[in-house]
Amino acid sequence: MLCTVSILRKRGVNLDCVRSFSILSRQSSNLKSTPKRLRSIRRFHAEFVSVSIPPDVYACNLRISAFGRCGDIRRARALFDQMPQRDVVTYSTMINLYLKNGFLPQAEALFLKIPNRNVVVESAMIDGLSKAGRIDEAQKLFDEMPMRNVFTWTALVSGYFRVHRVEEARRLFHQMPEKNVVSWTTMIWGYAQNGLLLDARSIFDRMPDRNIVSWTAMLKAYVDEGRMEDAGDLFDKMPHRNLYAWNIMISGYLFNKQANKAINLFESMPRRNLVSWTIMVSGLVENDMIDRARDLFDKMPVKDIAAWNAMLAAYISKRKIGMACQLFDLMPERNVVSWNTMIDGYVKQDDSFSEALKIFLVMLRSSVNPNDKTLTILLSGSRSMIELLEIHALAVKFGFVFNTWLANALLAMYSKLGELTSACLVFNELKAKDAVSWSSMILAMANHGYRRSALRIFGMMLVNGAQPDAITFLGVLCACSHEDLIHKGKDIFDSMVRSYELEPKAEHYSCLADNLGRAGRFNEALDVLKQVPQKERDGAVLGAILASCKVHTEFEVASEFAEELIEMEPSSSGTFVVLANAYASRGKWDDVARVRKMMKERRVEKLPGFSQIDVKMRSHVFFVADRAHPQQEEIYEILEEVLLPQMKDIEYRNEV
Repeated sequence: MLCTVSILRKRGVNLDCVRSFSILSRQSSNLKSTPKRLRSIRRFHAEFVSVSIPPDVYACNLRISAFGRCGDIRRARALFDQMPQRDVVTYSTMINLYLKNGFLPQAEALFLKIPNRNVVVESAMIDGLSKAGRIDEAQKLFDEMPMRNVFTWTALVSGYFRVHRVEEARRLFHQMPEKNVVSWTTMIWGYAQNGLLLDARSIFDRMPDRNIVSWTAMLKAYVDEGRMEDAGDLFDKMPHRNLYAWNIMISGYLFNKQANKAINLFESMPRRNLVSWTIMVSGLVENDMIDRARDLFDKMPVKDIAAWNAMLAAYISKRKIGMACQLFDLMPERNVVSWNTMIDGYVKQDDSFSEALKIFLVMLRSSVNPNDKTLTILLSGSRSMIELLEIHALAVKFGFVFNTWLANALLAMYSKLGELTSACLVFNELKAKDAVSWSSMILAMANHGYRRSALRIFGMMLVNGAQPDAITFLGVLCACSHEDLIHKGKDIFDSMVRSYELEPKAEHYSCLADNLGRAGRFNEALDVLKQVPQKERDGAVLGAILASCKVHTEFEVASEFAEELIEMEPSSSGTFVVLANAYASRGKWDDVARVRKMMKERRVEKLPGFSQIDVKMRSHVFFVADRAHPQQEEIYEILEEVLLPQMKDIEYRNEV
């Protein structure tokens, strides 16, 4: 310390000023309000700059660190760029600020410019790369390090666990020259996150020293797996318990529907915090004890806005909209979460979308700006193109049009309403496309018959480096339903396992089989469906077999699967009809009579065929020989005088 003071004096630095800033930065970190901390730091920063002293590296490092603690990364970087001289601490401080706030690319760019690296900054980069899932790059940097400390090793071990490469994490842990309690606890956490609870407990039992973090890590592992008896035994053995441990146990009991144990534990707590109370209120609601939850809520010594929102969400989740309104009116303050909860409540009520819009307008008049969640909630309740366009306009107005989550919801809604032009517009304007964005667009094109467009978008997805998932492949397989694309579909199905290590589900098998059946390749379709694991053979799979059998008049094969499908879906009239036709085709009239008797006994009625058309935002449904529509006279007149002659001209026959 004396050496540092001597150096600073030789540089002509005002030590009183440096000490003041150091004290201020420490004190400001204890202020509860981030804006207050930031104003305090900025005020002193202005005074510091106004003093005519040479800019000093040590003093600037302090100021960068202080800005970082307040979350003002922009000012920290501005000060960094203004510094005529920087040392390794300057770079380390700035890189750490970037990493702690999730700015990995900026941290990487600065890391490459650092003149002299040390173990601290290199370890920080390894930790940042590991948390981002870039474990191979983290390993490369680790291998190049001339010196490593226990934090370096632990960061890499944690990274391997994050990407589920357990064996590499285990190997690295055993190679560590020294281990501390953090290293051991990281192994507990890693094993638990990868479902290896026995290994986690084994590590816990072998730990030379345990702290409260180790105990709570093991406790949480048991609770997350629903093993509350083991968690209770461990909780009883804990030498010291903090609030976090108590809250974990209470939350676990409530989640596992053991509300009475949670209540008893809550009442025996030596002290409680807001989290404890809020967990109890929310958990009691989930256990259908809403009156007890409200009683507890009323007894809370202090209620913050999170507690009010929890109780509000509880009423909404149980569809008690009246009680939610009463509570909402009593709230001393409301934030965007409060308003979103109320809007969501009305959206989920039948025919209450207009009320949801009214709440939204009141929200705007209250000077509370919506967020992307607000508009997504409204979007989920929209039923017409007009409502959808209004919400889209709001997204543009409030700057959420490029939000990936909201854009995906818009995409799905436009596709559902058949408005592909608008769906394409949203998709093309979206800069940060994720797997959901690509999959939604592929499905939209495939479902509306634009098969080659769907395949083209899939190709663009791969070129852009996006990782397809099971939903993506389902959309692509649907796009390959045309006979010319059958080979393409089979290749794509094979690539799911071969190239992307995705296990096909029943719907993938069904889609491929349906495509083959439509193309007249019945035996191949049957072979595909027989590959479906027995545990995944559902109504969709068997229905696809029957549909293919019906098209190719393979009634003998149909009868084999129809009996199984009837047991699975006893109220499906279509299956009974297919089975009856299968027996009739082979002259098995006793079996036909048996099937019809089963239908009568189970009160299964064959639903009449119908068609549907949307005109001016209204759906019109027509059943066979339907005469119920108010405009039926005009409809039948056009059908008989205009449409039927045209159909006959193109060699179609139909009966009215």
